[in-house]
Amino acid sequence: MAAFLLLLSLSLCSFFSPILALPSNSVSPLLNPSSKLILPIQAVAASASRVYTNTIQGKLSARDMVQIALLCGVFPAFWYLRNGRKSKAYNDTKSLNGSAHGTIPKQSIDINDSELVDPGLLKKHSEIRSYTTSRFTYPSLRIFFIRHAQADKLPTKPAPLPLLVFIHGLGGSVAQFNPLLTSLVNLASCLSIDLPGCGLSAFDPKLPWDAYTVDALAELVGKIIEDYREKDTKQGVVLIGHSLGCSIAALLASTTSPQSIALSENVMGLVAICPRAEPPSEDEVSKFKKLLLVPNLIFDLWRNWDRRGGPESASVHRFVGPSADDETKRLQERFNSQSKTAVWRRMAAGTLPVYENHIAKGGLAGRDVWKGLDIPVFLVAGAADNITKPGEIEKIAQFLGKSHPVQIDPNDKSEPIVDAAAPVDMSGNNKSTSNDINPSIEKLLLEKNPDTAVESLEDPSTPDDSERTENIPPQPLRPKRVLKTTIIPAPASHALLYMPTTVRTLAGLISDFLCTQVSPRLSLGWQLQFLSTSGKWDVKNLAKWQAVAPVSEPIAGVFRAMKTLREVDDSHCPEVFVKDWGEQVKDIVDISHESPVYDPRGLEKGGIRYHKFPTVSKIPPTSDEVVTFINLIDRLRDEQAARKEKEGAEGEELDISLYVIWWKGVGMEFKGRSMSSLREDRRALNMLTSWTSYLLGTAWG
Repeated sequence: MAAFLLLLSLSLCSFFSPILALPSNSVSPLLNPSSKLILPIQAVAASASRVYTNTIQGKLSARDMVQIALLCGVFPAFWYLRNGRKSKAYNDTKSLNGSAHGTIPKQSIDINDSELVDPGLLKKHSEIRSYTTSRFTYPSLRIFFIRHAQADKLPTKPAPLPLLVFIHGLGGSVAQFNPLLTSLVNLASCLSIDLPGCGLSAFDPKLPWDAYTVDALAELVGKIIEDYREKDTKQGVVLIGHSLGCSIAALLASTTSPQSIALSENVMGLVAICPRAEPPSEDEVSKFKKLLLVPNLIFDLWRNWDRRGGPESASVHRFVGPSADDETKRLQERFNSQSKTAVWRRMAAGTLPVYENHIAKGGLAGRDVWKGLDIPVFLVAGAADNITKPGEIEKIAQFLGKSHPVQIDPNDKSEPIVDAAAPVDMSGNNKSTSNDINPSIEKLLLEKNPDTAVESLEDPSTPDDSERTENIPPQPLRPKRVLKTTIIPAPASHALLYMPTTVRTLAGLISDFLCTQVSPRLSLGWQLQFLSTSGKWDVKNLAKWQAVAPVSEPIAGVFRAMKTLREVDDSHCPEVFVKDWGEQVKDIVDISHESPVYDPRGLEKGGIRYHKFPTVSKIPPTSDEVVTFINLIDRLRDEQAARKEKEGAEGEELDISLYVIWWKGVGMEFKGRSMSSLREDRRALNMLTSWTSYLLGTAWG
């Protein structure tokens, strides 16, 4: 009780301390000093300070106890007034891109609204469902599932490509995986879940706290996986977890897990991003339990205080570090704001074990769970991670019996992966060719048929069915146990899965691990080669595609609109495009949400950078998507200018479909504007949003 009163009085004092120190001529962000309420509020603050002092000195009187109760009663009214002022000020001054340059009626972005800023790819392939486990019913869960676009055209014997399952961490959501999903959906079918109360999944306050324990969440995720996994064809599963999600994944995959669901026999691999090796110690559990006694109201006060400064707040720096780029800070601020206090407290409590004779029971996965992983395991850490230190993966390696696991150098050339540009994009050129095949896959083909394998890799002609069958790499139902680890250098932090500077590297490393350790059929290069040589890989409407001009005239001297490339076309394919346009076009932004019918590596080989910004046809883009897109183009233009200055290049252009708004009759409205001025113009942005909505459904394929 004394500890609680101390914490409560400390919170009261901390919250009101700015008012106590308020100069008479200053303007407080909490309350205008000219307000009639300033004197009563300062009196309340003084009382809070005195109560705190008495608590520290152990002189808390009955009068102080009454004042604490009264102060708690003052909080709701003051909170309402403060939030009302803040909300009004936000709507009056916040511009579309978060600046204070102007007003955008009905276009302001509430970063707390997970649905409003949900990426288009996730929106199109998500549904809300109810699930009941052996103990609890979760009434409204957001499930993201996208089947591999070419699943029916790829080999299915002895089993189809495994299902990739993404599990987020404490306070996270599916949206944090969006940059990875944008890339990895091209490799296999993908499934992800907003855990109860997170992201777009509803929070049910009637559910007991036990419904949020790691064991309960693992059972829930396992049940959902079994619902989406193609059990009849023996489809396997690869689990990809982040932070707390790593423990859930380990519980599902381990043969020594106490989890009752028999999913481990179907798990083919595990990728753990920023994992924690073991549950908190007894001392840590004791401290955390005291912290969790703090009511939601007080906890919310602390969280709001901690978020002062927005992208530069302590809450953001704690996750991404003060030196992170602005885009990462903006995303982290959004994810922090979307995390609900009541849900966070329940899930945090669920990570705490119960100690019996100094042995942890329940909570986060520990030694006994990790050592039961009899599958390929890939551990990834960020060198600048302050939440889960890089040393955690060394502990897990020891649990697995590997004192010196295989280290992967993140700077090595990895299997090329599509660049996810929404909401982030990474620069850097990958020089792999469109005909490159991962060395391990080539070795498998050579071992299977040494006389024809190399020739088949180089010959673009269409082989007969028997030859294609011979060149299909094996699909093991139970890959051999192996451990690989990597620590991505700074500034890689706990947010490395959505940091612009690290997510491309992470996607490439995961892609490499999947195709070399889990199944060679998960190689993007092999899939594209198989589909192109079998005649199963092409545009949906070839006649319509052929009727469209390949490339438009220059737009505003910067852009060109382009129809999608076609790998098997004689003239409009990556190889020919690089030869014809490589001197002028240096960046291509693909706005389709589907997998391309060409290999982007052919563009990268020729020095044209490929960026993926997935949008969904006929679904109007959100204001946030428009701003993110503009920021992407701004950044690409800045990078082109830097390269031009460094290399003396001239005439660089962007090939980009979305900017056909300048080409479809509204160009004069925007011509002559820089992107910076466009961002600040309300009418221009409204038109940009409207025309983008129209053109995504009617323009180029």
